[in-house]
Amino acid sequence: MPLDIKVGSLVELKKQHACGCKEFTVTRTGADVKFKCNSCGRIIMLDRETAERRIKKFL
Repeated sequence: MPLDIKVGSLVELKKQHACGCKEFTVTRTGADVKFKCNSCGRIIMLDRETAERRIKKFL
């Protein structure tokens, strides 16, 4: 079942980027999902299928 990913949602990624941060804010959705790291500000973009596999909801 697809996740309901909305702009502004806070998520934790099971596999994060190199800085080791885990908490992200969703800044764009659609075919691709854009995340902004809440610690270092780095932006990452994942296709929706990969994003749904990596997201761990914590709210």
